[in-house]
Parts: sequence; C-alpha cells; structure tokens
Amino acid sequence: MTNITFKENGEISGLSATIQDYLSLIYVMERDNEPVVGSYLAELLGVTPPTVTNTLKRMVRDGLITMTKAGTHLTEAGWSAARVVMRRHMLMEWMMIKTLPWSKLHSEAHMLEHAISSMTESALMEQLGHPHTCPHGNPLPGYEQEVAAWVPLTNIPTGETVLIRRIHELAEENAPLLEYLEQHQVMPGKQAKVTEILPFNQTITIEVKSQQATLGNAVARFIFVEVSKPKL
Repeated sequence: MTNITFKENGEISGLSATIQDYLSLIYVMERDNEPVVGSYLAELLGVTPPTVTNTLKRMVRDGLITMTKAGTHLTEAGWSAARVVMRRHMLMEWMMIKTLPWSKLHSEAHMLEHAISSMTESALMEQLGHPHTCPHGNPLPGYEQEVAAWVPLTNIPTGETVLIRRIHELAEENAPLLEYLEQHQVMPGKQAKVTEILPFNQTITIEVKSQQATLGNAVARFIFVEVSKPKL
C-alpha cells in the first residue's frame, strides 16, 4: 500500500493525476454496469495496453481496485476517491462555462481538476447553487437517479421530437465529436426531431433549430434524451 489517505475535510493525498484519470473512467464504466476493459481504457487515455496493465496493477496494490476473473472493480476506497475526482471535474466545467465554448469545457476542466482543494470544492458547490448535473448533462455523484429516465437517442423512432438532456462522459473524451455537436447545437436543453434512421449504415439524422446533424449509432447511443413532456 502507498500513502494514499482520505482526510476528514474531504482531501485526498497521494493520488497522482494519472491515477485520478483512471479512477474517473473506471467510475463511469462501473456506474453504468459496463465491463472495465483494458484495451478500451488504453484507447480513451491515449496510452498502450501494457501501460494500462501496469497502472491497474499499481491501483490494486494501492487498494483502489480489485482484479479477478469476475472483472475489474473499484474498492470502497476507490469509489470514494473517484467520486471526489468526478465532482471536482464537473464543478470546474461549470466554473468555466461563461468563458469557454461548451465543447472545450471537458478538456480544460481535466487540466485543472487535480489542483482543487476541498475548500475550493465546497465554495464552488455553494456558488454554483449545488448543481446536480454537469454542463453536458451527466450526474454529479449521488444524483444518478435524476437522469435515469432519459433514454439513448438510438431508442427514438423517426418523426419523434425529443429534448436533448445528456452527452455521456465517454463521448466527452472525443474532442472533435464535442466540437461537431456544438456546431450543430446537439447539446443539453435543445429540442431535436429524428428525421431519418438508416439501419444499413447505422446512422440517425436529427434536426435541431432547422439544422441537420447525422450521427452514427456508436455516437447516438451516448446522447440521452427526454421524450415525454420535456421541461425546458
């Protein structure tokens, strides 16, 4: 075990920025009941599979995860640390929303989140009015139930009008995708109509404010919408 400690004031010491990055991704996968796959982590993090393997072994050593035949899972300490990392990241996104394009919030928050103290976290939470979701519509830790009724865009039939609510965290890792979505106003709070579904090439076309956006199913499944009685 290393010197990773959880203090009463919410501070975590001994966690490198790299480990925090792994924790946040594993947290999202586990929260959504997705298997934690090393090759997928490598793709998302932009590293090699052997690097992922070595890092995961260190996380096992540090008591943050377990790795068995049943899969890779966060320990209680891992969950606690991951929740702090996720919450601070999302608060940083809100802090910068008035000064940066929506598509840049994730990448910029990622560079700053590691430096936030518990005091700053508490102050931001208060100043921002205790948000339940991030600017991309993803739930802060503890508010998962509030987004449970939203469904993937891939579930919506042609002709249906929906309210876009959420761009999943794993889609946020794709910076060019976020830019495309922003350019076409495929963002939380926007109404969209499904105008075309082409099963043979796995695409969905939607219309947002008279602008067409064509999305592959691999992307559309990460866009969550509200169908009945949207609340603006």
